[in-house]
Amino acid sequence: MDTKITLTQAKKMLATKECSSTELVQSFIKEATAKRDLNCFITETFDDALAQAAEADKRIASGNALALDGLPIANKDLYCTQGVRTTAGSNILKNFIPPYESTVSDNLKKAGAISLGKLNMDEFAMGSGNLNSAYGPVINPWRSTADPEKDLVPGGSSGGSAAAIAAGLCLGATASDTGGSIRQPAAFCGITGIKPTYGLCSRWGMVAFASSLDQAGPMAHTIADCALLLQHMASYDDKDATSLNVTIPDYTANLKPAAKGLRVGLPKEYLEGLNQEGQDLLQKGINWLKAEGAEIVDISLKMTAAALPTYYIIAPAEASANLARYDGVRYGARVDSLTLDEMYQNTRHDGFGAEVKRRIMIGTYVLSAGYYDAYYTRAQKVKKLISQDFDNAFEKVDVILTPTTPSAAFGLHDSNNDPVAMYLNDIYTVTVNLAELPGISVPVGLSNDGLPLGLQLIGPKLSEQLLFNVGLTLEQAAQFPHFKAI
Repeated sequence: MDTKITLTQAKKMLATKECSSTELVQSFIKEATAKRDLNCFITETFDDALAQAAEADKRIASGNALALDGLPIANKDLYCTQGVRTTAGSNILKNFIPPYESTVSDNLKKAGAISLGKLNMDEFAMGSGNLNSAYGPVINPWRSTADPEKDLVPGGSSGGSAAAIAAGLCLGATASDTGGSIRQPAAFCGITGIKPTYGLCSRWGMVAFASSLDQAGPMAHTIADCALLLQHMASYDDKDATSLNVTIPDYTANLKPAAKGLRVGLPKEYLEGLNQEGQDLLQKGINWLKAEGAEIVDISLKMTAAALPTYYIIAPAEASANLARYDGVRYGARVDSLTLDEMYQNTRHDGFGAEVKRRIMIGTYVLSAGYYDAYYTRAQKVKKLISQDFDNAFEKVDVILTPTTPSAAFGLHDSNNDPVAMYLNDIYTVTVNLAELPGISVPVGLSNDGLPLGLQLIGPKLSEQLLFNVGLTLEQAAQFPHFKAI
């Protein structure tokens, strides 16, 4: 059976008895096994998936199918899964088996979705290329026409999720976005990914990176697929103090193209330094929306230039606090030593990778007594100004249109030794996290080298339905070749 299908198509096939869940799961297991060289999975749970598929087939046959019954997906490896190893891409958690299930993965499980396993990621979600995993880099299934032998990054930190979907190894996947880690890999791999409003999906059971910025979200081939997944991922959770107690709309039922009468903002700061390829892509998006009746409005987000430095103060600061728990005492790896201090030092030295150590050191520095006010307190003030920037913009426009990334996917070794170059990959995405807004990346074209390019839509808080609907307008106009990489 071909895995070149969308989640929505597979759902219909199961409902019409065109195939069984067991057949569907077997096909994806076969594909995942054949493409292990992409290194998308850290932990495979194929036997368990087949057992779940058999149960799903019974429910479907009896007319008691659940909303996502029998559909094979996979989870980014920072979602704790009861009885299944969860590593967060780190050696320090290489043998950690949680005794509990994250709220998001539990919601999907209760809806009948079947997990094929845990997907590779940058260690503790710190990275923009999936180069920082303790389990090796993930390979993007797309190939450049200019250099087809060159391995490309899938983006990060949710690179395993993005590459697995693009390669046809699962129908959809959970992911997380702290500074662009859903939207950037979605753009690099030619799929769709939405970072919801902060608090819409529970963070309980997610391995924390930066608590005020982390947000769970779905990745899949299409807008309709992401809408279906988010519908069942999102929920209020009293175990998460930042969870939003709001009614979750029926995103799928309300999904329809929308552009007529909408005011679409074009921030001038996002055009500065944008290469010709990016400008041409953005112009296509503008033309498509205008053709459907949208009004394009020039706006200014004057705090954009401050977003990256602000993010790289707040995120490492929160990471240094969150990762203090990995000390060899309570859980995770432990390096036996002669003294307690040596055990702390040796465990963290051996357990953490270079990028995690770098960010812990930065975070510890900006939180230290002499620099807290100069860096962290000031960064929090700038974060508020960035949020106010968007509030002012949304008084004039309904949604904002930007590129998702500065370029298409780059080579596996192109920026390996330059962390600043890697950080710049998030230049168009970090503002959304700092302002706690929803943002979606839609694949709309190919670069001159035949690689995917995405456009980003940003909306006010809790405007996910609007983003889905405007995104659907772009998706239908672009007619992106979703399965070219397979």
